[in-house]
Amino acid sequence: MTVRTRFAPSPTGYLHLGGARTALYAWAYARRFGGTFILRIEDTDLERSTPEAVQAILDGMQWLGLQHDEGPFYQMKRMDRYREVIEQMLQAGTAYYCYSSPEEVEVMRERLRAAGEKPRYDGTWRPEPGKTLPPIPEGRKPVVRFKNPLDGDVTWNDVVKGPITISNRELDDLIIARSDGTPTYNFCVAVDDSDMRITHVLRGDDHVNNTPRQINILKALDMPLPEYGHLPMILGSDGQKLSKRRDAVSVMKYAEAGYLPEAMINYLARLGWSHGDEEIFSAEQLCLWFDLDHLTKSPAQFNPEKLAWLNNHYIKQADNARLEKFVRPLMESAGAQFAAAPDLQAVIALMKDRVNTINELADAAMLFYRQPQPDPALLTQHLTDAVKPAIFQYLESCKSVAWSKEALSAMLKEVLAAHKLKMPQLAMPLRLMLTGQLQTPSIDAVVELFGRETVLARLAKFL
Repeated sequence: MTVRTRFAPSPTGYLHLGGARTALYAWAYARRFGGTFILRIEDTDLERSTPEAVQAILDGMQWLGLQHDEGPFYQMKRMDRYREVIEQMLQAGTAYYCYSSPEEVEVMRERLRAAGEKPRYDGTWRPEPGKTLPPIPEGRKPVVRFKNPLDGDVTWNDVVKGPITISNRELDDLIIARSDGTPTYNFCVAVDDSDMRITHVLRGDDHVNNTPRQINILKALDMPLPEYGHLPMILGSDGQKLSKRRDAVSVMKYAEAGYLPEAMINYLARLGWSHGDEEIFSAEQLCLWFDLDHLTKSPAQFNPEKLAWLNNHYIKQADNARLEKFVRPLMESAGAQFAAAPDLQAVIALMKDRVNTINELADAAMLFYRQPQPDPALLTQHLTDAVKPAIFQYLESCKSVAWSKEALSAMLKEVLAAHKLKMPQLAMPLRLMLTGQLQTPSIDAVVELFGRETVLARLAKFL
């Protein structure tokens, strides 16, 4: 069997974290077994589906690097196929026309509720041997209903949750085509999964109740059944269901916030699956290891601190030239002055260990690309009369010292010893005069990157 998986989002918004994890697992499983990963856009909800949402999904998939092998297929372009299958079902007697109005169906359901039974369609128009159907109401367009089995159970061995059994008595005769002829969700999904020869359906556990309906439709069509796996939801850091109002749930929000896609892939993979104690691994390693046996049954809790830690790891490992492509545009928009300034890749190499996101890296690097504007009160506090002689000596020594971190460090220690000062007494005013900040990497590294001319000019400005 060739593994064929699919990711089938509805384009009603952005690609959210749960959807991205589902796509990741389906993609990784297909890659693990040399199979095919299919992207299908379930866009039959005409009121909510938008081209912008489709593009948002495609953008999120591309950012994560989840390349599909087939598709994207759009359900709205498959209407002729759905109508063909519905006609086959009507001819075979596995579907029928129903002329009950929505109001009449609601009366049926209210009657059953009052009797303490599960509200459902009562089968008024369901054809049975020896049954006489009501007269067809004049001018009323029918829906098409699936003739669901009345007895027995639907059972499948869920690859995440284990065996699940649902009685057919819990399922009524599902509408598979509306009165205007448009097919409905569960019917389209069943036909698509069959036509696209899907072998494994991985999706959120909010779809568990759809699965028995889809299984029954596939059986009625004498079509093979895929294996199903329903993934538990992702909870927010507060233990509640992820919320658009409380949580950043859009994948592209993390891209905008300066997270690297490899960090997000690594983090999402661990939100419901594990490979021993491995915490850090690449997408390539994920594809070598991913299996269905180690998917967890319980909900995973999203931890922003853990994601930030992972992102810090990947930033530290990233090539500086690659990071520059992300950082430079952000710095340009912030007014960075690159003329006669240090090499940006060298600055990135110095600063990247200290940040969790690309955006933080751009902010940190700005101290090398703008004129220092130290707080006057801080300058008065640290640039005291007792320290100024040491600053003058430091300035003079900068004119002739070999311009390397090692030589600058040795020279700084000589000045400290000559004036009997401790490191912070000299480093703090130097930081303020050179960068306008009290917090920077090692002052020797900062001075080396600025270069001799810039250091001399900036120190002289304050003396």
